[in-house]
Amino acid sequence: MIDGIITKGIGGFYYVQSKDGIYECRARGKFRKEKIIPLVGDRVKITINNVSKQGVVEEIMDRDTEFIRPPVANVNQAIIVFAVKKPDPNLMLLNRFLVMAEYERVDVVVCFNKIDLDEKRYKELQTLYTDAGYKVIGTSVKLGIGIETFKDILKDKITVFAGPSGVGKSSLLNATQPNLSLKTGEISEKNKRGKHTTRHVELLELDLGGWVLDTPGFSSLNLDFIEEEELQFLFKEFISRMEFCRFNGCKHVNEPECAVKEAVRNQFISKSRYESYIQLLKEIKEKRRY
Repeated sequence: MIDGIITKGIGGFYYVQSKDGIYECRARGKFRKEKIIPLVGDRVKITINNVSKQGVVEEIMDRDTEFIRPPVANVNQAIIVFAVKKPDPNLMLLNRFLVMAEYERVDVVVCFNKIDLDEKRYKELQTLYTDAGYKVIGTSVKLGIGIETFKDILKDKITVFAGPSGVGKSSLLNATQPNLSLKTGEISEKNKRGKHTTRHVELLELDLGGWVLDTPGFSSLNLDFIEEEELQFLFKEFISRMEFCRFNGCKHVNEPECAVKEAVRNQFISKSRYESYIQLLKEIKEKRRY
């Protein structure tokens, strides 16, 4: 059998990169019976039909990580990209992405693109998310700002590259490696939101070393699989405060002598991050009722 990695899946076909090249493969029926869906990023073993040169996915190796949306496996780093303007950043959505990454236990970098449009806003956002415990970089494809830093972060990692449409994800990847020839989206003048240009999840090999997943843009992110008790641990800046809450089971909502709420009042934890936590907690509770 040949070892490889699934780089793309379309219409029941899986494209597997091996040391000998890329093979178009079908998956064994046993995976359907076991309710296992092969994912982009899966390390697999395949057999090849010498006549047709098509392959069959015989085995899927154990996954280190698994994202639900985008549906990818074995990612060890997430770069979450938002623009400082055009479109304006939706911080609630950004916080959802961060909660997802924390849940999957992957390293996270927050990238604010188009910083040439509003440097002051970038500095505000940089402070907000650096204070929350994240690595933050600023980029501008137009002016070439931050591209070398961006390349260094990608090197030798398997990176999921995510964010809403229109923020410049594909443009950043093309600036990193022009021969990727990814489509870039226009911004609708009517609503300032990006048009969807990436139609499927695809694993792309980088000349500098490593792989990157170019993924469809998202306008929402459902996190209802997370338990109420887990959520607070997925907000990094809460963790060092929680031990000082009066009650062990404190959820940081209505409880008295809550160290997290005290930190919000004293601006050690940002109000927008706390409000995102409350909104997500409310959504999770409502889902559990049904």
